[in-house]
Amino acid sequence: MKVLSYLAFLLVFMSCQSQTKELSLNAKPSKAIAVFASGCFWCTEHVFEAVYGVDEAVSGYTGGTIKNPTYHQVGTNQTGHAEAVAVFYDPKKVSFTQLVDAFFASQDPTTPNQQGPDVGSSYRSIAFYGNLGEKKIIEDKIKALTLAKVFNNPIVTEVKPISAFYEAEAYHQDYVKNNPNQGYVKGVSIPRFNKFVKTYKGKLK
Repeated sequence: MKVLSYLAFLLVFMSCQSQTKELSLNAKPSKAIAVFASGCFWCTEHVFEAVYGVDEAVSGYTGGTIKNPTYHQVGTNQTGHAEAVAVFYDPKKVSFTQLVDAFFASQDPTTPNQQGPDVGSSYRSIAFYGNLGEKKIIEDKIKALTLAKVFNNPIVTEVKPISAFYEAEAYHQDYVKNNPNQGYVKGVSIPRFNKFVKTYKGKLK
């Protein structure tokens, strides 16, 4: 009976571990998409969903090579993936440049493979681009922040082309909104968001 119970548990566990899927990055008519990684995706998602013109931010994994990675696999820092968000937005209301501003205003881009208390390559800072124009916007922003000496240390944010994006497990979506009293949310996500609100110069919802 114990063997059967263990096998049943294993099957359920394996099923739960394979609930990710590749997210289509084909934007809807009149909409656009941007992808950013800046530490825990609970925090990053909450930030971008507060920006005016953003319809939705989806938590997921990207930047690596393994298909359909799970949260556990990405957390081992062996997949090459980073926790990230796919931001669906209306370019008539908010520009890619403004989203890049929000990206840098909501994190410390000078800490390699780390954001706050979260350490590992899955928490590294990455700004993804869909075309050369977006790449230039990101690189120009990094140069401007460097010249203005906004940060005490060099910016280590990676600038990479958008690649396959895997939507994270359902319980990660809107995590801060759905779990306001969770310890990490209260101790890390909310303070980070409040700091962003004070720093970001763009329009919020």
